[in-house]
Amino acid sequence: MKLALVSPYDFAYPGGVTEHVSHLAEQFLARGNEVHIVAPSSDDETEPVASVDAPVHRIGRVVSIPANGSVARITLSLRSYLQAKRLLAEEQFDLVHLHEPMMPALPLTVLRHSNTTNIGTFHAYRNTPLTYFYGKPILRPFFRKLHGHIAVSTAAHDFVGEYFPADYKIIPNGIDFPRFNTPLSPLGELGDSRPTVLFVGRLEKRKGLRYLLRAWPSVLQRVPDARLVVVGRGRPLEGYKRFALRQGWSDEDVVFAGYVATEDLPRYYQACSVFCAPNTGQESFGIVLLEAMAAGAPIVASDIPGYRDVVTNGVEGLLVERQKPEAIADALVRLLANTELRASMRRAGQQKAQRFDWPRVAAQVFSYYQEVLARREEEPEPQRVRFARVRRMAGLLRV
Repeated sequence: MKLALVSPYDFAYPGGVTEHVSHLAEQFLARGNEVHIVAPSSDDETEPVASVDAPVHRIGRVVSIPANGSVARITLSLRSYLQAKRLLAEEQFDLVHLHEPMMPALPLTVLRHSNTTNIGTFHAYRNTPLTYFYGKPILRPFFRKLHGHIAVSTAAHDFVGEYFPADYKIIPNGIDFPRFNTPLSPLGELGDSRPTVLFVGRLEKRKGLRYLLRAWPSVLQRVPDARLVVVGRGRPLEGYKRFALRQGWSDEDVVFAGYVATEDLPRYYQACSVFCAPNTGQESFGIVLLEAMAAGAPIVASDIPGYRDVVTNGVEGLLVERQKPEAIADALVRLLANTELRASMRRAGQQKAQRFDWPRVAAQVFSYYQEVLARREEEPEPQRVRFARVRRMAGLLRV
């Protein structure tokens, strides 16, 4: 099968959707399919961060747009209209799989010109969905060009389904389970027996690190030898370091590791006693939780919709009320003080995380491709005529 995987996000910049597309490409190539990746890229010369063997068609210049408590690196280039049209005409894909298909502007441009089977995966969950609310009349004709609909979680399904009702298939994100589960040599500075809490994430407000730092004095009162390790970078980093200095914490008690190389990240997960994700919301799925679980880390995480699909409270970890430092502290102390509970959660977490290994997830996606293609083949002639009419309606719009 000749497949196109379309992403709205800068393919030269690391991110959840970029990694998702890259892993799917690898799995489908291994199955003997021809796979093309279509995405904007801020780097036209070198290989993107998410390097795959599939050809990457770089379409459009990248601009940064504030979105969902973060920054979306997308293209709004008018040139992408002609580039996408020409690519689809030349390649004649059997199926086009668009990730965040209602996101401007590349997925919409591809949908505008695609005359083949189109499947969309919806990744995002937002608390303030103004884009869908105000853009629904414009986006509806594009949405109708989708023949299959995937949501990565219940949270993502509930969000998009409110504005664009359809029959959605929930297929989760995946992880490279062996990468995180295979035992590695311990980190030198973290290889001792001190109880260690780990945070991993971009230092954005919605990641909630400030609430973990506010909880930390209460943790130290009850577990004096506890250590906090923060992996991640971002503009607030210096402010967090100053906060730690004001508390009198040493560099050995609170470790700001900053950026960590991809190959070293599993070693951090494996070195921790508990992994903490104090996010405030707007998370559609807990990939970082699965990575930690695969490495054998019990979880303390905010009780938010995107995380409930990953962690069952009391089984693989503890879910706590978001933005509540004392609740975070109580959960961390409970796990740090209970070796047997941590061991039980470690076993349960590894068993669950294995179900999200990329070969299993990609098999679900490919099976859905076949289901949608078979359904389209069985459509009665009036249904095909109606789809043609929808295509003509969508043709009245320009991206």
